[in-house]
Amino acid sequence: MRAPVSVIIPTLNAAEPLPACLAALMEGIEAGLIRELIVSDGGSTDATGATAQAWGAEVLHGAPSRGGQLRRGCAAAKGDWLLVVHADTVLSPGWSKAALAHLSQPEKAGWGRLAFDQGGIAAALVAGWANLRSRLGLPYGDQALLLSKALYQRAGGYPDQPLMEDVRLARALKGQLVGLDMIAVTSAAKYRRQGWLRRGARNLLTLLRYLAGQDVETLARSYRR
Repeated sequence: MRAPVSVIIPTLNAAEPLPACLAALMEGIEAGLIRELIVSDGGSTDATGATAQAWGAEVLHGAPSRGGQLRRGCAAAKGDWLLVVHADTVLSPGWSKAALAHLSQPEKAGWGRLAFDQGGIAAALVAGWANLRSRLGLPYGDQALLLSKALYQRAGGYPDQPLMEDVRLARALKGQLVGLDMIAVTSAAKYRRQGWLRRGARNLLTLLRYLAGQDVETLARSYRR
């Protein structure tokens, strides 16, 4: 029987963090859980594509919209289950056991507990807020998401939009999200560059503006600035 899970990773100039992300996924291949690795690229100008291929991943190319990239990757997936992971996220050892256990719940989408790749009070507070938000039904993409393809399709899939695509899908999955015994360790690089308080406040404000109905393209332009 073929392995059930297709992994989808959206990328844009992710050659530096991608190897650690892919190395952590090898556990799932060894466990007979992962069928394929799909990297959905948005026009990288670095060695992202070559790096992905060196690890045995299929590389898809398209416009740089993370929602659109994820939608293309999920559409190309051959597995009955989808595991969406960001390129700067590393699943902690033992994650495949939690993923395997979740396969008995095809009507639920599972998310991992967020942690950062650095310690400290600020990192703990931001991760704590993210995990609380997830328990309230809004996990973000950097926590990884595992769900059956059938559930994904019933929820309407990822929208082709530049940000908040994960929030849109999470809202469509309301009441069908569960936390997994799995830790997703994500990069703190953006927080270190911009400041923990500033970055955290910016993310929260963007979420509130999106939930209030502000146009996502306008939000994306503001977020990039």
